[in-house]
Amino acid sequence: MTRTVVASATKEIIIGFDQPFCVIGERINPTGRKKLAAEMIEGNFETVKADALAQVAAGATMLDVNAGVTAVNPNETEPPLLVKTLEIVQGLVDVPLSIDSSVTEAIRAGLEVAKGRPLVNSVTGEVEKLEAILPLIKKYNVPVVAISNDESGISEDPDVRFAVAKKIVEHAADYGIPAHDIVVDPLVMPIGAMGTAGKQVFHLLRRLRDELKVNTTCGLSNISFGLPHRHGINAGFIPMVIGAGMTSAIMNPCRPQEMEAVRAANVLNGTDPNCYEWIMTYRDHQPAAAGTAGTSEGSGSGMAGRRRGGRAGRMSAG
Repeated sequence: MTRTVVASATKEIIIGFDQPFCVIGERINPTGRKKLAAEMIEGNFETVKADALAQVAAGATMLDVNAGVTAVNPNETEPPLLVKTLEIVQGLVDVPLSIDSSVTEAIRAGLEVAKGRPLVNSVTGEVEKLEAILPLIKKYNVPVVAISNDESGISEDPDVRFAVAKKIVEHAADYGIPAHDIVVDPLVMPIGAMGTAGKQVFHLLRRLRDELKVNTTCGLSNISFGLPHRHGINAGFIPMVIGAGMTSAIMNPCRPQEMEAVRAANVLNGTDPNCYEWIMTYRDHQPAAAGTAGTSEGSGSGMAGRRRGGRAGRMSAG
């Protein structure tokens, strides 16, 4: 069984088909969050600290950490800011971290200070990117998110995206990096713009699980971009992708409806033995009053509002 091991200084997590779904908290990302970006530029990390603590309290298994505050001179500005952010976050919480950047030097700097075994987010199928990132993955012996696009962009054909993922896995093997350390992002498209987006990702996830035998992740809320009541779509999407083979997702754990779906899927998938986590979380649960359910959360920011590693064309919610 494929198992991807990530760790902080004190806590080890396994991402795998026989493990509870891995929730990677998305909130520590200034892209599309002007206030957070301005704070980080000024050296104010109070929102970062609050987001780190809130996400872990809500049930995040890991935290994604991005410091892409500006597109101006990111090779100079991003490495030291990412280092500072990582140091603050890992000093506050004990969960493993995902180092999220499109800047190679920022990833290198982050790996030098990150404790344990972080996940690197990410590498694409572009040859230049593979040759820049994979040596770092090998040197530091860490897992990496593999994005299913290359020089030709993001294909709407899921079989083309599978071929890109296979190319990355094979290229990584040339560096001595095992497939269990490749976590493929199959690229979730917005269902409002592409009616087959759900079927596409389910098809692709099954192939990735059965043929490549790799773990997978995604920007979960991409699926609902542009639709009203996004959390309803997201919550319905979660058990379906888990059933198709997805083992982790970058998402907002502070949305109760979506975390309920994750925990329920763990129960039904047999990865919450004896329903223990479900019982401990919800044994004192009180149903919401009629007419109030789903009104406590906002609709989330748009696709351009969060840069997962700065990749053009990537979509997610802030």
